[in-house]
Amino acid sequence: MSKVIVVTSGKGGVGKTTTSASFATGLAMKGHKTVVIDFDVGLRNLDLIMGCERRVVYDFVNVINGEATLKQALIKDKTHDKLFILPASQTRDKDAFTKEGVEKVIDELRESFDYIVCDSPAGIEKGAIMALYFADEALVVTNPEVSSVRDSDRILGILAAKSKRAEEGAEPIKEHLIVTRYSPERVESGEMLSIEDINDLLGINLMGVIPESESVLQASNSGIPVIRDSQSSSGQAYDDVVMRFLGEEVPMRFLDAEKKGLFKRIFGA
Repeated sequence: MSKVIVVTSGKGGVGKTTTSASFATGLAMKGHKTVVIDFDVGLRNLDLIMGCERRVVYDFVNVINGEATLKQALIKDKTHDKLFILPASQTRDKDAFTKEGVEKVIDELRESFDYIVCDSPAGIEKGAIMALYFADEALVVTNPEVSSVRDSDRILGILAAKSKRAEEGAEPIKEHLIVTRYSPERVESGEMLSIEDINDLLGINLMGVIPESESVLQASNSGIPVIRDSQSSSGQAYDDVVMRFLGEEVPMRFLDAEKKGLFKRIFGA
């Protein structure tokens, strides 16, 4: 049975689209047929990070409006034959979404895909509500700072109150926490919240910690999800997230500051 997973947060710029791209890619790499949908109408960044921006002909809104079929709008990933992208429109506004239209597209996708990953825009406006409304599970992305965690707490309230599952009194959306741009050194110096602090504030299952790394920006600029960079700590961390999501027992990494040897302490190398 297929699952709909929303990648969401209250605050912008925390790494939702990076997470959506790597998470969907990771699921496909593990052999699961996966589609990732960009709900950020008007901005549309997912296709850039997935490296398929030049191949966008039709988009999500075209499908909702009956201007194109789903098959016409879906873009097959160049690297993984089980991965597809449904891009957002850059020329419409959020009012282009309707529950009926989104539901029709998701129901059609459920017939062909194991996982449907919804990349939500930031905040609590219509696009974000539409992205989470039909979700079975949620990846809540936050940075280790007070404002980001506070906004994520607000999103948890919306997940509990405004989803289709909530309206129908069904089992709640299963929530998972992903902490991005985490630096143990900055936590030790008091510049960032610790994982324990974040857990105390949000109280949901920790799915993964993505370390602060230049490889994320480099991968995004290259149109390659960072999970494909197996040498980078961020790529490894996203791979761990996918394995945990699929039920494997994987130890949490990248939580502790690197212990510097005598040479590094003297010379700062």
